[in-house]
Amino acid sequence: MRASAPLVVPNYRLAIIVIAVVVAIALWLLLDRTRLGAMIRAGVDDPDMARVVGIRVSQLFTIVFALGAGLAAFAGIIGGPISSVYPGLDQDMLPLALVVVILGGTGSLLGSFVGSIIIGFIYNFGQATSCRSSPISSLFLPMLLVLLLRPQGLFGRHVP
Repeated sequence: MRASAPLVVPNYRLAIIVIAVVVAIALWLLLDRTRLGAMIRAGVDDPDMARVVGIRVSQLFTIVFALGAGLAAFAGIIGGPISSVYPGLDQDMLPLALVVVILGGTGSLLGSFVGSIIIGFIYNFGQATSCRSSPISSLFLPMLLVLLLRPQGLFGRHVP
C-alpha cells in the first residue's frame, strides 16, 4: 500500500481566500448594518420614496457603481497572477458572471456567494473532465433550470 501525497495549497491562494472572505463579510456588514447600506436598499426597493426622504439616488448609485468597479479592479489585481491574464479573458469570464447572477438572484449578496460556489464547482469539474467541449456549456443547464423553476434566482425576492 502506497502513502498518498500530502495536500499542498500555495500560500498565495490561501491569502486570496482569506481576502475574499474578509471582503464578503465587509460587504455584508456594509449592506446590512450601516446607514449607507440602508440608503442603498431604499434606493433599490423604492427610488421615488428614497428621493422624497432626501436620498440622492442617482448619486448613491454612482457611488455603488464606483465601489463595484473598484472591487472588480482589486479582484483582477490579486487574481491576475493565478488566472493567467490574456486578451479576451473578459469574454471568458463575463458568461460566468452572468450565470452566477442569474443562479443566485439579482440583488442578493448571499445568492451571489452561493451561485459563485456552485458555478465554480461545475466549471472546474467541466474543465477537468471534458477535453473537447467547452466547460462553459455545462453551466447553461443549471441556469436554464433556475430560470424555468425559479425565475427570480435561488435567493432572489419575488417582485409582484
